[in-house]
Amino acid sequence: MSAYNAELEPEEYHEHHVPRTTYYAIFVSLMVLTFATVGLAFLNLGMFNVTVALAVAVTKAALVVMFFMHMKYSSPLIKLVGFAAMVWLGMLLLITLSDYLTRGWLMAPPIVR
Repeated sequence: MSAYNAELEPEEYHEHHVPRTTYYAIFVSLMVLTFATVGLAFLNLGMFNVTVALAVAVTKAALVVMFFMHMKYSSPLIKLVGFAAMVWLGMLLLITLSDYLTRGWLMAPPIVR
């Protein structure tokens, strides 16, 4: 049997403790953004309705990911995986939208009887 060697152990996991005030501030921010989403739904912003709604939604999602999922305090590898996931999601949405937005470009061939 070999003796225990502490140098061969992986790096210790250090948990980051976030104060409760931070969680309360994020909760209040999420509630304000939720009310802003509801309020903006009743405004006619023309072609910017979807853009503003998506901006508010992305802001809320970023707050949840950074603080409630502790991405802000994670290791660089975890941040890289989170970034890669967002890039992958963006690529899938881009491919889906490119298909959906170009459906009316081609005319259907006439039916021959």
